[in-house]
Amino acid sequence: MTLTDLLEKKCLPEVPALPPAEVTSLLALLDNWHLADGKIVRAFDCKNYYDTLSFINAIAYVIHAENHHPELVVTYNRCVVKFDTHSVNDGRGGLSINDFVCAAKIDTIFQQSFS
Repeated sequence: MTLTDLLEKKCLPEVPALPPAEVTSLLALLDNWHLADGKIVRAFDCKNYYDTLSFINAIAYVIHAENHHPELVVTYNRCVVKFDTHSVNDGRGGLSINDFVCAAKIDTIFQQSFS
């Protein structure tokens, strides 16, 4: 799979958890994302609070349209985005393709408008 493939995908309901090897492979496609506590995580640095809120508003459309919502940690000039899929592994959670699809799309928004 390529980054372009991720960007062209849509999130789907009831997807399976990804095996560790596929998580590693997909994570390699995304700059500045890493694994932490079973989630993929990236911090997006912004100019100020207004820019941070503008970024959140920009990604809100994508995460709503994809129906896949991350955990957001917001500070003055930073937004940390954490993705995982609660419904996989019989409700125990884990990572699915949906996490990587949304991460790729959020990266594109940041690169095009906020970096």
